[in-house]
Amino acid sequence: MSLADKVSIIRILLIPFFVSFLIVYKRFGLDYSRYIALGIFIIAVLTDFFDGLAARIKKEKSEIGKVIDPLADKMLLITAFVSLYFLKFPLLPWWVVLIVVSRDIIILIGVFILNFLKIEIVILPSVWGKLTTFFQMAAIISVLSGFVFSYVIGCVAVLFTIISGVGYIKRGVRSINASNINSGN
Repeated sequence: MSLADKVSIIRILLIPFFVSFLIVYKRFGLDYSRYIALGIFIIAVLTDFFDGLAARIKKEKSEIGKVIDPLADKMLLITAFVSLYFLKFPLLPWWVVLIVVSRDIIILIGVFILNFLKIEIVILPSVWGKLTTFFQMAAIISVLSGFVFSYVIGCVAVLFTIISGVGYIKRGVRSINASNINSGN
């Protein structure tokens, strides 16, 4: 297992600690717990940067890394958005959570459909996808920080979430069309 893969696994392992400190904060009102959760989230965000850097520097791009890195991102972000919503954090409207989670569910369903149809897909991150991840992470950090403009950052995250979601859907449809052309259907 490469260093980058290990860093991605660390990101996944940080998730329960992040959620635990959010729960402690909401249950007992201990402000320091919110800041610890924020710190854990920021560390997890940094692991997203460092796993990619490690893979490029050490030239260790692996098949498992192609799966585990985006999976770790999705697990972290969906868990963060859903946790903040259910723990009733202010500054995070329900519709932001709905759009973020719906996009990922739609992409997952698309991947299952393409696999069911035996259509080979290569899910490469797009610029829009990277911007989406950045703004989703920024939205979580701003909500946890109590930043007054968290709503605006959340709206920007939603905009990029929709744009990247449409882009991934278009890529999936192109894959289906290319498969039909190649198979003569």
